[in-house]
Amino acid sequence: MSIIPAVDLDAIVDDITAILVEVIGDEFLLDVEVTMETTFSHDLELESIEFVAMAEKLQERYAGRVDFTAFLAGLEIDEILALSIGQLAGHVARSLDSTRRLEGRRGEA
Repeated sequence: MSIIPAVDLDAIVDDITAILVEVIGDEFLLDVEVTMETTFSHDLELESIEFVAMAEKLQERYAGRVDFTAFLAGLEIDEILALSIGQLAGHVARSLDSTRRLEGRRGEA
């Protein structure tokens, strides 16, 4: 069963793209169109240090509500190598949605 989060995936992809520009520069945009299917390893050729920088930027952008490091820790190496923008956007959406629901419950209490 798939849970569809109440957040805009396109906006999240835009955020991820902006973070990538901060981390690796905008030159990659000349060669790669960032879509849900774009992979970090094959298409963008991200290095491990760039993944670390991206994790920090995601923490900043989403005020600690998205734990990219924990997300990666839950993946096998072949899954990390095949990780796409869409998969990360889905993780971000689920994280934001669950945080929003938790905050709503606290407000009701």
